[in-house]
Amino acid sequence: MRVFYNLLIYLLQIPAMAYWFVRALANRSYRDRVGQRFGIGYPQLEKCIWIHAVSVGEVQAAVPLVRAIQKRFPDHHTLITTVTPTGAARVVANFGDSVTHCYIPFEMPLAVDRFFASVNPELALIMETEIWPNLYQGCGIRDIPLVLVSARISPKSVDKYRKLLPLFRETLSHGIIIAAQSEADAERFRSLGASPVRTWVTGNIKFDIELPPELADRGKEFRQSYFGERPVWVAASTHDQEEQQVLAAHRALLERFPDLLLVLVPRHPERFPVVADLIDKRGFDRVSRTEERPCDPGTSVFFGDTMGEVPMFYAASDLAFVGGSLVPIGGHNLLEPAALGLPLVSGPHVYNAQEISDLFIGLGACHIVEDAAGLAAAVTELLEDPAAAAEQGGRGRDIVQQNRGALARLLKLLEPLLEVRRDS
Repeated sequence: MRVFYNLLIYLLQIPAMAYWFVRALANRSYRDRVGQRFGIGYPQLEKCIWIHAVSVGEVQAAVPLVRAIQKRFPDHHTLITTVTPTGAARVVANFGDSVTHCYIPFEMPLAVDRFFASVNPELALIMETEIWPNLYQGCGIRDIPLVLVSARISPKSVDKYRKLLPLFRETLSHGIIIAAQSEADAERFRSLGASPVRTWVTGNIKFDIELPPELADRGKEFRQSYFGERPVWVAASTHDQEEQQVLAAHRALLERFPDLLLVLVPRHPERFPVVADLIDKRGFDRVSRTEERPCDPGTSVFFGDTMGEVPMFYAASDLAFVGGSLVPIGGHNLLEPAALGLPLVSGPHVYNAQEISDLFIGLGACHIVEDAAGLAAAVTELLEDPAAAAEQGGRGRDIVQQNRGALARLLKLLEPLLEVRRDS
């Protein structure tokens, strides 16, 4: 099975390279260290702890873990790999030069071998569920402990993986430790061949979110300087075909709340020009963040065309719509605005964090809407009843607080793994 898998991987490199070339034409950041995708140009490291976080969401979820590892294991260097350039940018923004960043290689055996030969990790931590047979085997044959952090797997994914069960049984047999989000996730991993004695339920590390202590005050100051006393709602991490629905909802809301301001923040920076043009074509008076000027009374949309400021925009708003959910992207992180006590609105496509979403929905901490009309209705309901909105926001904040602790449980698993490496 592995022979056929690797043959397929090499065959797919041609369309993968074509895809990367096209992306690089439109977005210069995809040209950054492109050799690393093929195993070339990695830093030479020793005694490092390797953390893989695919993109922005996983990098943000890994922040408390990285901080804890740097404090608990100061004699180890920290390496963070990502797939996307936006993830790389968040690594730099969060950690500066206190960590080393590089891109994960494509799943070609030669590239994977070069990666391991260069960075020499003593411990590998993969955020959530990235199952890459050659990378996992690379850890196994080198006796590098590998932990899947906040591991999750959906029932739909299990059905897909079962079609390749021999390969995934082998992949999960290399002494991998599964730190699952829930017992249901743990059982799904066991059904695919994960070792029962190495499969633990530690919870979701995303609940251990760390917000800067000054964030709330910074958000208030930003709001006062840029928005004034107007009601504000934020639509963050939006995608194509979702901004159209958000703007349609905002158009309807302005009829009921003429001074309402929308803060619109697309997920991907390469789409900023397209979305700015969309706002203008829809006839909204726009102020962009990069203009560094306050909104005037006629401004109806504040456009967040910068990276790394979404938390501050949340802190400057009355309620939040979390994107990637009105279109089938799977939804983005509800926990960041929830930790700030914001009432939440989401679309129905939340399968990227289904259990978190179900928890919020079940406890009345999030509105689920199907379309622009539903979004406008939910925002109207929250704006018209500030007391109910505050109560909903409080429930969300309580959910975050009550589910913390995954990080502490995870660190207990990591310490003996590093001790074994030191003694071997």
